[in-house]
Amino acid sequence: HAMRVTLETLGVALLVGAAQALLGVVGLAGLFALSTPVAVAPWTLVTSVYAHGSVGHLLANALALLLVGPLVERRTTRPRFHAFVVTTGALAGLAQVTIGGLLGPPAAVLGISGAVFALGGYLLAGNVVSETLFDRLRLPPRAQLVLFGLVAVVLTATTAAPGVALIAHATGAFCGLVAGRVGLLDAR
Repeated sequence: HAMRVTLETLGVALLVGAAQALLGVVGLAGLFALSTPVAVAPWTLVTSVYAHGSVGHLLANALALLLVGPLVERRTTRPRFHAFVVTTGALAGLAQVTIGGLLGPPAAVLGISGAVFALGGYLLAGNVVSETLFDRLRLPPRAQLVLFGLVAVVLTATTAAPGVALIAHATGAFCGLVAGRVGLLDAR
């Protein structure tokens, strides 16, 4: 039971990857990528979370998901886990294409890494040690948000490389940190 929801999530990514490969034969693999304007293809808010640019991209994200997913899924329900992955992944992708489009040429985004960063952020802010630390520090909510923004930037910097969706990673981490702090996924 410990990894069931994480494995289901990975299974969806593999199925979308197979569909990408099949549609790629006829030049339609791009149907899964999130880009602007989103209104043209609103389904890509979801499909882009599970789609990947290459087998290596999928494997790297799968490994990261297998590291953090089981630790989060133990604390929540199956529907909450899946909703969290889709929502944080979509928000991360949307931030990437929107903010990234303002900073440079518009680009499409693919991958579950924004959601994986959100799961990692959830673990970081939503554990007993962090809760105790926040209780002792008595930081006001605004200061906590600023701190989460800084932590998200630091976490994101660890993955900085050409072609990496850094805005998506930072957005996912920030969403996960906030969600972890308020215990959004906790089933207790």
